[in-house]
Amino acid sequence: MIELKSSAEIERMRTTGRFVAQILTEVGELAQVGVNLLELEQHVRGRIRDRGAQSCYWDYAPSFGNGPFRNVICLSVNDAVLHGLPHDYALRDGDVLTMDFAVGIDGWVADSARTVIVGTPAAEDLRLVHATEEALEAGIAAARPGNRMGDVSAAIEAVATGHGYPVNTEFGGHGLGRTMHEDPHVSNKGRAGRGLKLRAGMTLALEPWFARTTDQIVLDPDGWTIRSADGSRTAHSEHTIAITEAGPQVLTERLG
Repeated sequence: MIELKSSAEIERMRTTGRFVAQILTEVGELAQVGVNLLELEQHVRGRIRDRGAQSCYWDYAPSFGNGPFRNVICLSVNDAVLHGLPHDYALRDGDVLTMDFAVGIDGWVADSARTVIVGTPAAEDLRLVHATEEALEAGIAAARPGNRMGDVSAAIEAVATGHGYPVNTEFGGHGLGRTMHEDPHVSNKGRAGRGLKLRAGMTLALEPWFARTTDQIVLDPDGWTIRSADGSRTAHSEHTIAITEAGPQVLTERLG
């Protein structure tokens, strides 16, 4: 079931979204050469506690994971792209780090992800990261009342194809609001003009993610961390948005 949100409820999600955006900005700045992933996890735990927020990840136990999840942020490095478990790893020069973070505040959830490059960036890694950001922008622009879900998916796919990146369809975006995962599913690949009709009040997490040379994935022995099957590097960008009569609104927009 898809729950349409009122303007007041969207504003409450925006409050959560601002906190999510701030945390991703902080972690991105802290992610320097030599910093351990566990240090980043501890920083985020403290910020959640101080804000009185509720982690959407702690105790999360979906069918595809080796639950329950016992961290508050997903940190995925290089060929890892989704659900990366923070572990004893010191970041190295040139590492590609994806940070994915979701919390609830006063009963309303926001979810966002960004990929940063630690230290000295390689040109091909920058291109991959920028492609996910461009695809996210294209998907957001298509998320308007009267359009179809396929318009959003096709817009994301078109950017990936234009850059020469294959698209995996096993994991994509989703609805959210009172919980982290709600209907509908939002594929990163689709046909324009097809699928669910978009309506004002829908709130979605759009999250294009690409691997450089494959659309196949493998799962780590930890039961959570998802990697590109061929070891190629990956990137992931995500925002929580609200569809309104005035157009799409980004609720996790990062300032500055």
